[in-house]
Amino acid sequence: MNILSPLIQQRADPFIGKHTDGWYYFTASVPTYDRLEVRRARTIAGLATATPVDVWRKPDTGPLSELIWAPEIHFNQGAWQIYFAAAPTRAIKDDLFQHRVYAITAVAANPLEGQWTEPVRIETGMDTFCLDATTFTHKGVLYYVWAQKESGIAGNSNLYIAPMATPTRLAAKAVRLSIPELDWETRGFSVNEGPAVLIRNGRVFLSYSASATDENYCVGLLHAPADADLLNPRSWSKAPQPVFKTCYEHGVYGPGHNSFTVSEDGKTDLLVYHARTYNKIEGDPLWDPNRHTYVKPLKWDNQGMPIFGRPSQIE
Repeated sequence: MNILSPLIQQRADPFIGKHTDGWYYFTASVPTYDRLEVRRARTIAGLATATPVDVWRKPDTGPLSELIWAPEIHFNQGAWQIYFAAAPTRAIKDDLFQHRVYAITAVAANPLEGQWTEPVRIETGMDTFCLDATTFTHKGVLYYVWAQKESGIAGNSNLYIAPMATPTRLAAKAVRLSIPELDWETRGFSVNEGPAVLIRNGRVFLSYSASATDENYCVGLLHAPADADLLNPRSWSKAPQPVFKTCYEHGVYGPGHNSFTVSEDGKTDLLVYHARTYNKIEGDPLWDPNRHTYVKPLKWDNQGMPIFGRPSQIE
């Protein structure tokens, strides 16, 4: 795997997870925003040439008929789920940002061969624009983390967390963890989105993306003690500066919407993210297909904090 070059071309919002079966599973937004695609391989590098399998395609009309964004594939409570955001038919001409989050489920050893259910909407208690759902289990509790617009709060989306009763149903009211409030979170758009969780060194780390999806896009970081109440916003600390951002020197722009996985040796943490190799974008950046998937090692300092370094670089 050449970590100085994209792993997979034209795949934004990438998610890679290593399952207990030893396989890596990959999904991401495809440029046409019209389906859920999954591939698997025994190695990270192998994902680049693995055959994608379409496990679901959007209908022509209805609430899930446009802009299929940011899927993630998880294995929770004995079954596979793919969480994704979808918008209704009217979104293209009226307002792009009408998404809600849905999930499909399959009970199969290999999710590429499984029978997937019809999508189920994840109800959060707010009927507003939402997207970018992820899940993680900590101390026996399954948590759901996502981005959503909340009435009365300026900006496009905030970050929320809730425990789950099942992999498709929340067990309690949403708790708001972060809003876009700092200069680097509010460039172009006021955004906190794309959460990803990594538990290491006695802490729960929650990375997220901020600002518009052009060269301003960057990654922020929240963290909480592993023994803290994760549903208490006061348990979390926010880094005052982005931890990962555009590198003009190396020509890698707008890195973000990351996930975390682990190398084949089971020891090295890996940062998965998308970025562009140019910053002159014609029109809306959302329609530019050239956000590519990258993977690089995540390092740690002597205080147990992650070092993201620079995009497409070892350091």
